[in-house]
Amino acid sequence: MNGLETTTITVEVSMTRGMLFHLTGLADTAVRESHDRIKAALANNGFKMPTMDITVNMAPADIRKEGSSFDLPLAIGILAADNKVPADELRNYILVGELGLDGKLQPIRGALPIAIRARAEKYKGLIVPSQNIHEAAVVNNIDVYGMDNLTDVVNFFNGTCHFEPTVIDTRREFYLQQSHFPLDFCDVRGQENVKRALEVAAAGGHNLIMIGPPGSGKSMMAKRLPSILPPLSLSESLETTQIHSIAGKLDRDSGLISQRPFRSPHHTISQVALVGGGNSPQPGEISLAHNGVLFLDELPEFNKSTLEVLRQPLEDRHITINRAKYTLSLPCSFMFVASMNPCPCGYYGDPTHNCVCTPGQIQRYMNKISGPLLDRIDIHCEIQAVPFAELSQMQPGEPSAVIRERVIKARNIQTERFRQLSSGSGREGDAVHCNAQMTERMLHEFAEPDAASLDMLRMAMERLKLSARAYSRILKVARTIADLAGSEKVETMHIAEAIGYRSLDRGDWAERGI
Repeated sequence: MNGLETTTITVEVSMTRGMLFHLTGLADTAVRESHDRIKAALANNGFKMPTMDITVNMAPADIRKEGSSFDLPLAIGILAADNKVPADELRNYILVGELGLDGKLQPIRGALPIAIRARAEKYKGLIVPSQNIHEAAVVNNIDVYGMDNLTDVVNFFNGTCHFEPTVIDTRREFYLQQSHFPLDFCDVRGQENVKRALEVAAAGGHNLIMIGPPGSGKSMMAKRLPSILPPLSLSESLETTQIHSIAGKLDRDSGLISQRPFRSPHHTISQVALVGGGNSPQPGEISLAHNGVLFLDELPEFNKSTLEVLRQPLEDRHITINRAKYTLSLPCSFMFVASMNPCPCGYYGDPTHNCVCTPGQIQRYMNKISGPLLDRIDIHCEIQAVPFAELSQMQPGEPSAVIRERVIKARNIQTERFRQLSSGSGREGDAVHCNAQMTERMLHEFAEPDAASLDMLRMAMERLKLSARAYSRILKVARTIADLAGSEKVETMHIAEAIGYRSLDRGDWAERGI
């Protein structure tokens, strides 16, 4: 596997007189060590390693083979060459699995993309370890068998035991799990302005940052954001599940991911862990958050160079990593949500605590986040700690289900808008699913402000010294606010609210109270 792309490897086994074992085809250490695992597994399952000169080739020979998932096809290939398994039927199946010394099959990564590849190449069936069966059986129109050990696989090909392919009602399982969230916005008291900002962000897929003192509820509300996002479509779920599959992040006995992912890495994360790559190419956190939320808590605590690598993925929603030995391409269309304190001590502008930071310290703290990165964040939301009078109220807040209905309604408006744009014309609307992804041409077509709104925008641009990118972000957010209000046109009040979400663009931010 290279990203979401998979290549079928053919295992060829030849035997002649002799006593040696040769393995060719650019195999790494884990594959070369399979000889000892296979020898022990065969012995512990009633078979004997042939006393012959065995040559194994893994074709195409110019592709590097990594990992232990080749153990099973290597073992079956050796048994077939020794006439212990009929060889003719093997060409109809793809086999993957790591062998234990007792012959048990151990789970592997990437069972889902492998199953998709097997179906695309019109194989009759796929044999995987039983722990991966729910993941692989998501793919229809191919027989998927989950096996416990090497003996089961041998009996399957010899016809001495009957095995039924696993069938899963994917749609039923998928839709049953879509609406069960452990966290709900009804637990949040007060903070209505922040809830509104999160609703706007969810409705348009906008990036958001929350600024406020410790204990004001930034992390609490961010963790509840997936509960108001629109449900995943089957195609989105399949793509998301593939990424988690190749990263080995799927729970055992789980099928499709039915809820949008929420990733919250620690601030000590490295650049490679964030964007992907490494000696053995793996998806990073931005790809694991694909179709979901990437939440960075305490944003200024992250390494500045690590944050800067987010700039290109936030724009392109796709990451390509070029290294000497490989090129890795992965999707990373995610909502970027961040939180931060307003100053090093955390209490700048808080009416209940005295801030001990100087303006210079506050400015240096804010400078840890570059202007280009802030430009890519559509909504800046300031938060105050909830007063005791609101916190002690027994009446719960508005539940996530109610907010989600409004978000889904706004997203449906956007889906229809971009469908009409792309239908029959092959235009760029095919790749756009929400307002945050609109191009400049679409902004002129769908979010063009009237004369009064244009005057307001001009004044904001001059006073706040906004960039052209910030101007586009304001129009995108205003378009989302209009969609939530059911308005066909972007009006002055929508522009005004969108401008209010650009707090950090104000040059005097570090010199005033929140």
